[in-house]
Parts: sequence; C-alpha cells; structure tokens
Amino acid sequence: MTTTFPRAATRRWVLIDAKDQVLGRLASQIATLLRGKHRAVYTPFMDTGDFVVVVNAREVALTGQKRTQKHYERYSGYPSGRTLQRAADVLATRPERALREAVKGMMPDGPLARRQLAKLKIFPGPDHPHGAQQPQTVTLARNGMRGVHG
Repeated sequence: MTTTFPRAATRRWVLIDAKDQVLGRLASQIATLLRGKHRAVYTPFMDTGDFVVVVNAREVALTGQKRTQKHYERYSGYPSGRTLQRAADVLATRPERALREAVKGMMPDGPLARRQLAKLKIFPGPDHPHGAQQPQTVTLARNGMRGVHG
C-alpha cells in the first residue's frame, strides 16, 4: 500500500471578525484553522492550514477579571529589562499582540508551528489590505466553527 499526502496548494483565505469574541475560544479556533485540523486531509507534519485574517482585534472580549489581573511580559535581554503590562493596556495599545500570543500558546512548539503562525494576519480595526485574496467570512459559534468546510 502507498500513502498519499495532501497537496499544499489548496489553501484558502479566511476572514474572522473578533468583535465580542472571547479571547481564548477565538484563539483555539484560529489555531485549528492555521494547523488545518478542520480538514479531512489533516497531516500533523505538513502545513495544510489556511491563511487567517482577523479584524476588530481591539474589541475582543476578556472574561472575569482578566482585563486588570492578566499581565503580558516582555524581556529585552538586558539586566532588569523585564516589562509587565496589564491586559487592558495591551488591548488599548497593541491588541494584535494579545491575540497573537494567545494563538501561539495554542500551537505546538517548533518550526512548523512558526511557519503556520506566519499565516495569521491580525488588524485592530475593521479594515485589512487582503481584499484581493477574497477571504471567506467565517462565523464562530460557541461549539465550533460554522461556514468552514473541506
């Protein structure tokens, strides 16, 4: 028997509106799309995922006290170069960072996941420059994705 592998040329562009979506649930569904786990041809060691364009990242929802209690950390590499920022400050200044870190945490470590994460395009407002790719709009439900097939 021979094993057939999927071709990587079947990529699609997907558009997701992050307005009023819970950050963690949104990140897990985006990670599923990036990795290609929503497809029947999913192969763990190949990049079979889609390009994902996320708009309105500034309006993502955080549950509970996360806006004031959750912190994002950066380190410059120098002594005493550690910087902590509250989630409210990160969402106000660079909302794409909060979503990118959440999606990165949902993906495995390694070079394949870094390549897949490069297919994620996040924009704080409703405008994006990827209209030429004609992304399909995906509606996200509480129990999974709707409008994504194949």
